[in-house]
Amino acid sequence: MIEILNVVKKFKSVGKNNQSTFKIAVDNITLKIQRNEIFGLLGINGAGKTTLIKMLTGQIEPTAGKIFYDGKSFEENKSSIKKILGVVPQHINFDQDLNVEENLELHARLYGMKKIDRQQRINELLDYMELSDCRNYNVRKLSGGMKRRLLIARALIHRPQILFLDEPTVALDPQVRRKIWNLIEELPKSGVTIILTTHYIEEAENLCQRTAIISNGKLIAVNSPQNFCENLGKFTVDFYDTSGKSYKFFHDKISAEKYAANLGENAKIRQTNLEDVFVELTGRGL
Repeated sequence: MIEILNVVKKFKSVGKNNQSTFKIAVDNITLKIQRNEIFGLLGINGAGKTTLIKMLTGQIEPTAGKIFYDGKSFEENKSSIKKILGVVPQHINFDQDLNVEENLELHARLYGMKKIDRQQRINELLDYMELSDCRNYNVRKLSGGMKRRLLIARALIHRPQILFLDEPTVALDPQVRRKIWNLIEELPKSGVTIILTTHYIEEAENLCQRTAIISNGKLIAVNSPQNFCENLGKFTVDFYDTSGKSYKFFHDKISAEKYAANLGENAKIRQTNLEDVFVELTGRGL
């Protein structure tokens, strides 16, 4: 559904002696995202995830490269393609003077929805997001989790085919995060393709069919979380040596047990996770 070809984004800055320099935020990324997929962009803050999302949603222009939606050039069909996109930003950006329902109403009007359709859709989304009892609350009174659910409802108001979620559970407690995960998992069943940026390993492992690992603006690898871990080795032996905590990966448990036995009580065997993969591929922790 989405094809990204050799996309680059450079930002200009002025250094000493008024000399211009360029920072490469996204470095020659090529990627395909399938219809009805939950696709994750995984990386630390500053890796280039949000910059890529901004180019995919038309907020900023690529320095180089092409983006296609269903084979149509985004650059040449931006107005029509934007109508099928929904965006949940990382930062809360409601109209603070309006209540919950009014914020949804405003967004529906901006998309040209008819009155009868607006009200029906608002009621559907408030019920789906479990916010019906809060429809008359000023958004300032909402908890962090409620605000995140309202952001998702607002992005879905016009029934987009593609939903971009930029750090949708940042700063939320685990219980609220799980609730939002449940909401996200249901969306592809209604025909919504999801592109999710996150630096929470557990989030990518639980939600995404495939994940792209990005570091310093570069695409390092793309695979399913399960395949990433299996390729590295399904079992990890944790142990301490002269350099501190170390890891060794094995494709079968018997080999891991034999290796751990030679290390004695110093070793622990566990399942390999996506964080292990990230560290091995990038040399950096999240």
